[in-house]
Amino acid sequence: MAEDDKTPAREIITDYAQQHFRYFRTADGTVYAQRNGHPVARPIRSQGTTGSHRQELMVGLFKDGIGVFNGTALKEALDLIEALALTEDVQSVHIRVAPGFDGATWLDLGRTDGRSVRIHPTGWDIAIPDPREVCWRRTQLTGELPLPAKDTDGKGIDALLRLTNFANAETECLALAWLVGCLGPSVPVPAPFLTGPQGAGKSTAGRMLLRIIEGMSGDLRRAPKDEENLTAAVAAGWVTALDNLSHMTPDLSDAMCCIVTGAENVKRALFTDGDVHRARYRRPLLLTGIDVGVIRPDLAERLLPLRLERPRVRRTEAELWAEYEQMLPVILGSLLDLTVKVRAAEADIPTDLRMADFAHLCAQLDAATGFGSLAAYRASLDDLNDDVIEGDLLAQTVLKQAAGMAPGEETRMTSSEWLYALTGLYSGEECRPLPKGWPTTGKVLSDRLKRLQPTLAARGVLIDWGRTRTARYIAMTRTPEQPAHQQDTLH
Repeated sequence: MAEDDKTPAREIITDYAQQHFRYFRTADGTVYAQRNGHPVARPIRSQGTTGSHRQELMVGLFKDGIGVFNGTALKEALDLIEALALTEDVQSVHIRVAPGFDGATWLDLGRTDGRSVRIHPTGWDIAIPDPREVCWRRTQLTGELPLPAKDTDGKGIDALLRLTNFANAETECLALAWLVGCLGPSVPVPAPFLTGPQGAGKSTAGRMLLRIIEGMSGDLRRAPKDEENLTAAVAAGWVTALDNLSHMTPDLSDAMCCIVTGAENVKRALFTDGDVHRARYRRPLLLTGIDVGVIRPDLAERLLPLRLERPRVRRTEAELWAEYEQMLPVILGSLLDLTVKVRAAEADIPTDLRMADFAHLCAQLDAATGFGSLAAYRASLDDLNDDVIEGDLLAQTVLKQAAGMAPGEETRMTSSEWLYALTGLYSGEECRPLPKGWPTTGKVLSDRLKRLQPTLAARGVLIDWGRTRTARYIAMTRTPEQPAHQQDTLH
């Protein structure tokens, strides 16, 4: 055959690729490759050392006797495939948890055979999802889960609670509510913060909760130093677990708020001048630590305190984890059974809580099991409000100011007038020096009050903003009725 009659290598590769793979794009324009009949999709531009589409294409061409091709031919073929895929329909890719057809939810077991768990309104089963229904994205953080056991009769839940050291039944039911929430792709869940005395097994309990969802390879991590590294870690997995937090900077606190309720990160695409890369993320978080100091009000609304106590009988790590690994299929099966029951339960949606979806899930859990998780969740938020107030001298001063007002009374002043009044109230007759971080202008005071608004409202003090013809004002109102324990905190 003459040299000119040979089929170009790029065409051979392109024809083979289109016969054995399906190519599609996501909403952000990333092109993925999915082997026919298999639910796992890989970005075609991935340069990972293992598991990249380029590698699986090279291996397929070699094993099927097509040949071995140089990098130039592969690059030209992938360039053409990428251009063709940009005209295809948009489809989403998911990590670990995904919505399916007919109200079902899928859980990726991380297995090479693609078998996953389908949670549907009447139960759950193990199957390989239709590639048009679910496309899984795998990363180095995607661990393998065992096949869950059927007909566990709740034994897995009992085993999990026996292996952990939760302080009381209220904490246990909140931990179960969080686990059920992690299996929902569209339900924002607050971040559990495992606290307790030294030696209470916070890290061990955190690993156990994490590994139910992420497999035995999942582990706790130190908090990244900056938001960019935290976002990268979050985007590569489903549950992100941070261990031994002792301090939380304002930037880290804001980043955690965005992760829990969802946000988008935009940065310049590599090797381009004008293109950008968009990353949307909303992930479950898990935190452990003894104390993180002052908690900001917006993060407090997104936390779920889970207190542990020191165990009466100590066990070796090897013995503990051997039992846990043996029981993991039963634990996962029991969690799936509980999830089906919870989703089938009917309950009213609490409208007074920030994390209304999680509050509704707690109400469903109570309806399905008789637990008191919603009341426990309200109590935990109340405790967090106390923590916010105890760590914020401005909040304490506002409550002291409101204590001198009659129930139902409203006071309006400009932000500068409020700053003068609150500063004088704090300093008192002895002219105490102002603490570090005290507002220095009316604008700063107004911004601080906006952050404290939900916390103060929970203590019966309403803050609102308005405008007259001549100036803007801040209105402070003491609600007509306050619980006795709230009034005690004011004096």
